[in-house]
Amino acid sequence: MVREPHHDNNGRFRPKINNLLHMEIKQLLNQGKEIWGNEKLSLAQIIVRLGKVLGDICRWERNAPKDHANHTDDELKKELGNVIFSTIRWCDDLGYDPEECINKAIDCQKEFKK
Repeated sequence: MVREPHHDNNGRFRPKINNLLHMEIKQLLNQGKEIWGNEKLSLAQIIVRLGKVLGDICRWERNAPKDHANHTDDELKKELGNVIFSTIRWCDDLGYDPEECINKAIDCQKEFKK
């Protein structure tokens, strides 16, 4: 997969993949709302759902004999995608701007790396 870097109108870095339109956070949020409706989850409800996905990722890593049928790259990609896609909606559910949350995480990771 070829990634071509570019910056948006606000000067933020945005990856562009194979000349396809990249996914904007707002578009992903809107798509999540189309799928799940406008119900806002509480933090407790979000924690339960995040725990379910994290458990699926842990089972993938455990790779027990009973899990072999689900131990595929596609399964892991799906679960990682679930974390990304759902967290965007969950930020909004809690009244936070997903882009602001992402930028705070980026800044924190850069600072931590120093």
